[in-house]
Amino acid sequence: MRGAAMVLAVVLAGTSAAAEITGARYADPTGRYDHGALGDGFEFGALVLATTAGRLRLTLPQARVFEDTAPRLADLDGDGAPEVIVVETDMGRGARLSVYGEAGLIAATGYIGRTHRWLAPVGAADLDGDGTVEIAYVETPHLGRILRVVRLEGDRLVPVAEAAGLTNHRYGEPAIEGGIRRCGGRPAIVTADAGWEHVVATELVGGRLVSRRLGPYRGPDSLKTPAGCS
Repeated sequence: MRGAAMVLAVVLAGTSAAAEITGARYADPTGRYDHGALGDGFEFGALVLATTAGRLRLTLPQARVFEDTAPRLADLDGDGAPEVIVVETDMGRGARLSVYGEAGLIAATGYIGRTHRWLAPVGAADLDGDGTVEIAYVETPHLGRILRVVRLEGDRLVPVAEAAGLTNHRYGEPAIEGGIRRCGGRPAIVTADAGWEHVVATELVGGRLVSRRLGPYRGPDSLKTPAGCS
């Protein structure tokens, strides 16, 4: 089942503020939001975190859902412990990218701004080799098709770079395609182009996103391990 995360009601089971997150899953499937971007007719109302001290449950208010395939764990602040990256959607304002820790919400992008507008995460990695982890996602992968890169700085997700004409999801499909690979020895964001004709590798270089075609798109396997990438 798919999963997601965002908070208002918190139920602790032996956790403490010093606990480290070891896993995450979505819970409380719900049909209260009728978008259906991922094709199955339900989203999630809660995020469950496994930590070194026990279990933590984060429950969203009724106007929000986690609209996502699964939570993603990555150490975004360099402290050796992971944070949780999720897609959180407000029914009237669309999706936003959110980062959670064991104490709740850490940071989030702004909501896209209207209902039935979504974003599809790509992944998190040190994309430019400066020792800081970035998060990549595609905003409105079915419409605007804008690749965005942000970085966690304190309690904010700060924009780093963006590029148009790239996508990683088809409306109604249960999976998000592509990801972050190593291509030619460098980390690269692997997506399709806007028309699903080519596999594209995009690198963060000097604060800019630079894209190149890797070959034709011939289905989801094309984005798993393209030629020259691992």
